[in-house]
Amino acid sequence: MIAFGTKSITEPVAVAGPVSEGIPGAIAQIPNRAIDKPLRTPASPAADFIRDDVLKRVEPAVAVRMSQSDLTARVNELVAQVASARNLLLNQHEQHILAASIVDDMIGLGPLGSLLRDDTVSDILVNGPYMIYVERRGKLELTTLQFRNDAHVMHVAQRIASSVGRRIDESSPMLDARLADGSRVNVIAPPLCLNGPCMSIRKFSRTAIDFAKFEELGSVSKELAKVLEIAARCRLNIIISGGTGSGKTTMLNAMSRMIAHDERIVTIEDTAELQLQQVHVIRLETRPPNLEDQGQVTQRDLVRNALRMRPDRIIIGEVRGPEAFDMMQAMNTGHNGSMSTIHANSARDALSRIENMILMANVNLPMRAIRGQIVSAIDLVVQTERMRDGVRRVTEVVEVVGLEEEIISLGALFAYRFIGENPDGTLKGVFEATGNRPRFFARLEYFGLGAAFLEATKPPSREAP
Repeated sequence: MIAFGTKSITEPVAVAGPVSEGIPGAIAQIPNRAIDKPLRTPASPAADFIRDDVLKRVEPAVAVRMSQSDLTARVNELVAQVASARNLLLNQHEQHILAASIVDDMIGLGPLGSLLRDDTVSDILVNGPYMIYVERRGKLELTTLQFRNDAHVMHVAQRIASSVGRRIDESSPMLDARLADGSRVNVIAPPLCLNGPCMSIRKFSRTAIDFAKFEELGSVSKELAKVLEIAARCRLNIIISGGTGSGKTTMLNAMSRMIAHDERIVTIEDTAELQLQQVHVIRLETRPPNLEDQGQVTQRDLVRNALRMRPDRIIIGEVRGPEAFDMMQAMNTGHNGSMSTIHANSARDALSRIENMILMANVNLPMRAIRGQIVSAIDLVVQTERMRDGVRRVTEVVEVVGLEEEIISLGALFAYRFIGENPDGTLKGVFEATGNRPRFFARLEYFGLGAAFLEATKPPSREAP
């Protein structure tokens, strides 16, 4: 507690989450204290006074050149000096908390610093200066962290924008950017947003999730994981479909781990999120227009260029526009094993969206020809969903069978069947195989994995009534 004389002018330090879920760097250095939760110094006259005085004593140009550990040590000294000179009583723990928050203000992202270091947080959602939500294990929760005011949020947003050569202000109130660690950031500011500046951060996961982890989380069954591994190894063209936050990119990362290390892979993304483990990977990223609305490079530009780079596989982080036509062309011209994600509510919706995206490319083709290209290009659609218990599951795996008249025919290979709810609130269900032999079975046999596929897709035995 920070006190002035005999009158306390602050409140107990608030909490944001368990220590195992991430501690600011400076706090982690505090000796001989069991810290249960990462803490923050709440807004108060005393804390603001110390903060302002310390900021005046450190030149920004000097702070930028210092390492974070040296800067934290220097700010700790200054906090102690200011508190002592003004008779403000701080214990050592409170001093570390305040110093860490000042360092985050100076060279970091303010109160978001501790959340970015918290590996259990997947999304950070700032709804104005006084409401910061996080997503943990698929569930949203409100933290006690706050910015000081709208100007504080905008200061952090402008720091993000300047790091990627862009700006965020009233004349340019929307921003898409990427942090140094790969996290994706969207900012929308007044006058477009009436709540004050709002920020959404999709964190870049430092831990690559494989199929064993998916099984542990209940996202797939052992048999379904085996099928997806085989599909990736046998160079099938795969679309991973799902809603926002349903785990599409995570699934794509897991499937990409099955790619052989002697293949040349070209990845194309709006914001680099893929974490491929192979050595021979060429990573391409789009470029937004500059302040003069010049210099934009789209995903379609990159897909066309990738075709000239002798790729064995092309992986598009997310297809969302006319590049869908070029992706279909690539899949139909020998680039087997290509993968991409798409926003859609079902496997059939995913194919309908691809049709619409191809039409966006202004190609003068009849619908039957477009659907024929889709059928010959795509082998498998994997549908993912974040369910109400927060678990992201594969809900269906379907093959693209063929074209019947002008309708694309799909065949189910796996489907998730909901059974009920466990006492802890998690959903109970089973991943059921249909036992259908896919049209690409000859390719599976070519790679020597046909028998393993049939074993994994063996339907459950049904007892006679």
